[in-house]
Amino acid sequence: MIFRTRFAPSPTGPLHLGHAYSALLAFDMAQAHAGEFLLRIEDIDKSRARPEWEAQIYDDLAWLGLRWPHPVMRQSERQAAYDGALDQLWQHGLLYPCTCSRADIAAAASAPQEGAPLQGPDGIIYPGTCRASACRTGLRPTNCPLRLDMRKAVECFDNNVYFTETGHRHGDIRVDADTLILEIGDIVLSRRDMGTSYHLSVVLDDAAQGISNVVRGEDLFEATKIHVVLQKLLGLPTPTYHHHCLIRDAAGKRLAKRDDARAISLYRSEGKTPEDIRFMVEL
Repeated sequence: MIFRTRFAPSPTGPLHLGHAYSALLAFDMAQAHAGEFLLRIEDIDKSRARPEWEAQIYDDLAWLGLRWPHPVMRQSERQAAYDGALDQLWQHGLLYPCTCSRADIAAAASAPQEGAPLQGPDGIIYPGTCRASACRTGLRPTNCPLRLDMRKAVECFDNNVYFTETGHRHGDIRVDADTLILEIGDIVLSRRDMGTSYHLSVVLDDAAQGISNVVRGEDLFEATKIHVVLQKLLGLPTPTYHHHCLIRDAAGKRLAKRDDARAISLYRSEGKTPEDIRFMVEL
């Protein structure tokens, strides 16, 4: 198998030092293994994605010295693949429509089961309000969010759910059914305004691109449990994961796209070099 990594930014703002670290690390790992580095544009959020930010991504990464094959995969062009996976899960009775508003979910989840967390890797853990009463027959609905029934999902495979981590928590990370049900819950796999979700799209895209090693920030470590479940349900391979530390500001807060003071384009305009960026992110 080819050692293949990827960098998958969203064109919703300028790339900052944290993005530079992740992209450079993924590129360096691919180079070290005589592998391949791919770029993917995660633009499923059409309300926030902008062509000028996408153009800036290409420009900044090329300036850093990164190279990747063309054409670049763009999520906005892959709805047919996402629909196919949703149809498969729907036909197996693993999805159900949800009509709850954000306020409904927050109110219902305000008194979680004793000892259970309120927040999971996908936000507030859904309390299951629509699970029992939702209709799961007929054609897959497209006018409302669809949730994965995690209780039914874990019945589809044995309790041997795990992924291999090569980052700071290296080793085989095992996930048991209780963790999936109580600490993750029934996540949304199709949103009304997108027709998919980050979790579904990233799993299908990594498989389609043959990604062997996913390199990304440690803030997505817990979400990997979701991704492994989806890989199991859809018969997709599970890559090796490397969750790296986050680049933070002086106050210890992780960088965000709105933090323009650390945008790569600003450092470029100030005369910094790609070598300066590598030094700043300690690569």
